[in-house]
Amino acid sequence: MRKTLTITILAAALILASAPVVTRADMDDPGSKVGFRGWGPRVGLTINPDQVHFGAHLDFGNFGHHVRFQPNVEIGIGDGLTLFAINAEAAYRFASRWDVWTPYLGGGIGVNIYRVNDGPRGSSSDFGASILGGIEKGLPNGSRFFVEGKLGLADAPDLKATVGWTFYH
Repeated sequence: MRKTLTITILAAALILASAPVVTRADMDDPGSKVGFRGWGPRVGLTINPDQVHFGAHLDFGNFGHHVRFQPNVEIGIGDGLTLFAINAEAAYRFASRWDVWTPYLGGGIGVNIYRVNDGPRGSSSDFGASILGGIEKGLPNGSRFFVEGKLGLADAPDLKATVGWTFYH
């Protein structure tokens, strides 16, 4: 299952990387207002616990120059656990141009709810913190594709690798 998911993610990344340049106006205008701008799915792999995760995120625009607020929810499955995570994350995008691959860095806090599936059943919850980094590109249809890595700092999974899309209204 993991091998199939990994191949699918890499194939999607290669197809989207070869997409033509976006022709719409810059989506990262520093003068843009905070408010709902879009949403999208996300999927990836988690290390410690070793899981496949999937979820969704919202783009609430920029609350500072190049700084975007993007909360998300994710469900991780595997390693004898189900993990439900609610994260409040913000990221600084290094370039204004929307039509080029652009790196970003950020971090966030969240709530992680663990449910044990194997052995004695039970659940627990923890507040977590993480730092993240990635690269993103605007696509011709006005959406955005990203590849992201997340490092858990406190009571969060050790490492996450995620790909996702954001669709704007």
